[in-house]
Order: sequence, then C-alpha cells, then structure tokens
Amino acid sequence: MRKRGFLFTLAVLSIAVSVGAELQSVEVGGAVRLRGRYWNNTYNTTVGAPPVGRIVPLGLSGRALGPFGAASRYDWDDEGSDLSIVEQDTRLHVKADFTDSVTAFIEVESFDIWGDAFRSAYNTGVDFSGAAVTDNVMVIQSYVEMREVGGQPLRLRVGRQLIELGKGWLVDDIATAIFYQPYDAVRLTWTPENWTIDAFAAKLIESMAAEDDGDVNFYGVYGTYSGFKPVSLSLYWLLIRDPRDINDTTSDPFTEFYEELLGLDQYAPTYLNTAGLRAWGASHGFDYDLELAYQFGEADAVGALFKLPPSPYGRTGEHFDAWAGDFEVGYKFDAPWAPRVFVGGAYFEGEDNRKPVPLTLSPAKASISFNRLFAGTPYSGILDVQQDMSNFWQARAGISVKPLENISGGIKAAYYEVIAPFDVPWLAFNNNYALRQPRQALNPLLMREADDDIGYTASLWLRYDYSKDLYFMVGWDHLFTGDGLRDGSYLHRMGLEFSGGTDDADADYVYFDTGITF
Repeated sequence: MRKRGFLFTLAVLSIAVSVGAELQSVEVGGAVRLRGRYWNNTYNTTVGAPPVGRIVPLGLSGRALGPFGAASRYDWDDEGSDLSIVEQDTRLHVKADFTDSVTAFIEVESFDIWGDAFRSAYNTGVDFSGAAVTDNVMVIQSYVEMREVGGQPLRLRVGRQLIELGKGWLVDDIATAIFYQPYDAVRLTWTPENWTIDAFAAKLIESMAAEDDGDVNFYGVYGTYSGFKPVSLSLYWLLIRDPRDINDTTSDPFTEFYEELLGLDQYAPTYLNTAGLRAWGASHGFDYDLELAYQFGEADAVGALFKLPPSPYGRTGEHFDAWAGDFEVGYKFDAPWAPRVFVGGAYFEGEDNRKPVPLTLSPAKASISFNRLFAGTPYSGILDVQQDMSNFWQARAGISVKPLENISGGIKAAYYEVIAPFDVPWLAFNNNYALRQPRQALNPLLMREADDDIGYTASLWLRYDYSKDLYFMVGWDHLFTGDGLRDGSYLHRMGLEFSGGTDDADADYVYFDTGITF
C-alpha cells in the first residue's frame, strides 16, 4: 500500500516536471498580521494552561474519566491572574506561472508571540539564542498545480497546501484565526458547469515504518451544485484512518494469549467517517446557511483512553455515533447603514458515561462526543478559543451594520448549554479560595447532575478597512458565566476534557486585530 502510494505521487510529479512548460511570470507577496488579546477570569495561567485537579480522587473512585481526568485549564474566578498576549503572523510566498497551465507555489509562515524571541538579558547584557528563535519558520504551502488536465475542467494539485471545504465548519485552512493549517495532500478539483467536485488524500502522520500500518491518512470527497438558484447544495464524505498500534501492556506470551482470549488490549484501527450536507443561498434580502453532519466508524483509539484504575485496559469495540449541525438565517434591510439581522444556532452531540462502575478488567462504555475535525472558526472567544468544544448546543442572534463603505460593526448575543452533563459527587464548598481547590468530596457514591447552564455571551466588534490591503479591528466578548462551568462537565478537547472551575465569575475577552497583504 505504501509503495503504491509513493509510486503514484512520483508519477504525478514526473508528469509535472516533464510537461515542458516555460516560465511566464513570477509573483512575490505576503501578509503581516498582529493580534493583541486579553482574557480575565478564564484560565489558570495561559491559553494552553496546565490543567488543575478540581475534585479529589476519592470522589471519583470507580470511574473511567478519560485521558484528562477531572483536571481543568479553566478557573472561572476572579482570584487568579489575567492573561494578555500579542501574536504576530508573517507570511511570504512565491508563485511561478508556466505555460501549459502549470503553477508552482511556495509559502512560508512564522507565527510568534511578542516577547518570545528577544536575545539579550537586560540586567546582565548577556546575549543568547533561545529555542524560540531557532525553529519558528514553517513551509505551509509548497505544491505543483496543473489546470485543464486532459483538456477537461480538471485541476491537479500535489504537495503541501491549504484546504478549506465549504465555509470551513469542519475542515478549514486555518488552525486559529491568525495562523494556518497545512495539509500534505494530492487534490483533484473538477469544475464542469454548475458543479465543483473536490477529492483529496492527505497524510497527517508519517510513521516511517516499512509497512503501511502506522500512517494516519485523511481522505475526502466534497461536491457542490450551484445551478439551482437561490439554493446551493453540497454533499461530502470525510474519513480519517488511524491504524497505529495501541498497547496497554507488553507482556509475556501467556499474558498476551490471556488478553486475546478475553478481548483485552485488542484495539481495532480507527475509522472516523463524517457524512454531511450543506444548503445555503440568498434571495430578496434573505440569506441562509444550514449544515448537518453525522459521524460513524470504529473509535477504539478513543476507547483506549478510558481506563478504570487499577486496570490497565481501555475500552474496545467503541464507535463514533454523533450528530452535529449549524444554521443561520439573516435579513439585510435596504436602508442606511445596511443593517443585517440574524438568528442561528449550533448543536454538537455528546455523551457522558462516567458514572461509577464496579471494578472490572474493562471499564464502562467510553464517552465519545462529536469530533469537530479541523475547524477554524470558534463559537466564542472565551469558551471555544481552540475550536475544540463539543457536547453543547448554542442559540445566537445579532445585528451587523455598515455606516460607511469602509467601516462595519456588529453585536451578537448567544446562549450555551451542556448536552450530556457530568454526574459530579456531592461537594463540600469552602469560601476560602485556597481550600476549595481541589474540592472535597463527601462520598463518591452520592452524585448529582451538574448544572447544564454554560452561560450567555455578548459580543461587540468594529472594523475599519483603511484600504483593500490594510484593516483594523477591535472587539469585546463578555461571558455571563453559568453554574454549569463552576460544576464542570466534559466540553473541551472534543468532549474529553473537564471544564470545571472554582467559581462562576463573569469573564471578558478583548482583542485588537490588524493585518496587511501585499
């Protein structure tokens, strides 16, 4: 399998090299983007903060909690430090167009946090070269593209590239709003009249093994029909295949035989399938966008994470089985400032099977929520910074305006709720901050369902386009924190990480964003 894939890629590259194309033009360009960000009452320390245990182990006895236990990166209180950072993203590209519809494209990116690359200690004057400044430039695109292949409306792109499917709800070309997500892929795009059909195969992880049993691959077909106005329709299928071996134990032949006999430590390859439908369009001032997706397939890689101590074994025979959806309907008034009002919502199915179970060699069923794959747009600058929130639903409404040709802004309100709350042990709270972290459990068998109210958010934003190449933007999000965040449920890291804090203080997120392209 690996050999055939290598030969196919080599053949494609050979075609690209041998077409005899001559250089016609070279384009050099790039972009610089800066974003200043401030959070309060949200994180323990940083966006990727070390998690802190929220419930003492005694209160969690007999539970298979998953890979992160009951630790949380969030505090939702006003006792800790606030967080502020300035990010900078710099991109440069070279595009070479040849005859015979051949293009070569190379783009590099450097993502930096202000203050991580200074090379001198101010108090001693000692110069140094830190690790942060030695390896922060990445090639995010490097591909050969051929168009009109075989005289057909067919494009072939081979190499590292950015891929955005639809509006980027599940597969986007950005990892966050400021830096990009490359894919090492072969991609075919066919564009007959009123149709666009994309098919791609990407390698996410290369194991360097001799046989094809350790690579993680990503495949997809995404078709769009736009010949029926005012409705455009897309159908798609995506697959992540992960056949890497998972071993809870490596033991003597007798133990291995015993494990095989009982079905322990026998994890099937992961097949995460996502089938989806999107419909969108606009007419007579109205616009709408509806997307629905269903995930299915083998999920033993997730089941392996749900161990019940002291047993070393995770759960086998697990499956993905979850729905997700997003919709928005808007109306733009033919009036000064071009106001557009909208309502919408989102749903990401989750489950929580983390109740206490008797001590066995294999824990109860794993808790698997909808996996958002490679989404690039967060649902909240406070709750969903890394686009990893699942097991929740959202309702939203807002209005945007454009008072001048180069000035726009808006306001949005949203409500969030947990779909499958965690059964928390009855807890003894203490008003002293130092003593209520972690919380003390009275009895691991006395439980109550966590509150499902995540809270409300209110968002404001204003954008000024100085020119077609340069913009400035400011925004503010405020979270009216619900009791569900203090109690804690499994919302983040695709529904695998605990979100509980030590209080339910309201939180804020303020940002400044500017960028220029050239």
